[in-house]
Amino acid sequence: MKAILAQRIRTMGGWHWLGLFGLILGAWGLLYAMSVPAELRAAGAIYGPDFWRDFCTLTPDAAGFGKMLMMWALMSAAMMAPTALPAFATYEDLSHTAPDTSFTRLVGGYLAVWLGFSALAAVLQLGLFQAELLTAFGDSNSRYLSAGLLLVAGGYQFSPVKEACLSKCRRPLVFFMQHWDEGPLRNGLRLGLVCLGCCWALMLLAFAGGTMNIAFMGLATVIMILEKLPELGRYITKPLGAGLVAAALALAAGII
Repeated sequence: MKAILAQRIRTMGGWHWLGLFGLILGAWGLLYAMSVPAELRAAGAIYGPDFWRDFCTLTPDAAGFGKMLMMWALMSAAMMAPTALPAFATYEDLSHTAPDTSFTRLVGGYLAVWLGFSALAAVLQLGLFQAELLTAFGDSNSRYLSAGLLLVAGGYQFSPVKEACLSKCRRPLVFFMQHWDEGPLRNGLRLGLVCLGCCWALMLLAFAGGTMNIAFMGLATVIMILEKLPELGRYITKPLGAGLVAAALALAAGII
């Protein structure tokens, strides 16, 4: 069964991925629309933001570091797991023809990197919230913070580091062949670091879009997946960067 799944994933073309994750984005959009009952939306409109602050338990002041870490870990897993599917399928194929392979250790190493990122993101969110730069929902209270996040994310799209990491993510077979002798755990850690190098700046845009915003999570996930597709990704990275930089400048100038 795993071999069949790996074969199906490997043979999917760019437009297949586009259609698949377009459906996922649509499903997440529906989930977001259904996530808040109409009576609670009405109560929020009447009583204002204090109602939502008290109603939602997972706010930085009420949750503390542990729950914020869990929230970021779950969000990272939900957003990054789909982008790692081609690499995992490639490793599964290679594991049938080579000794000393452990899919569990590979995934464990990969997740360890993102757990570390989640810890740093949780600390950053708590600090920004205490400085009153973020709301209880995890979105920016400051136009200049939002503009700064957009500018960093947009500028990073043009960086050599981003391009190097994307080149490895787009060719998982070459990546694993280069580092196979390091073993599954170190390969998982390395894969996680490469994936983090592709996506950290876009992930931090959650502070502009809202860390509890399911629609943002869905859109960001689709963008990061498309960036890693060999057929489509090269047409997305730099135009996306230009759009983010333009949005940052417009926001800083008060145009939007």
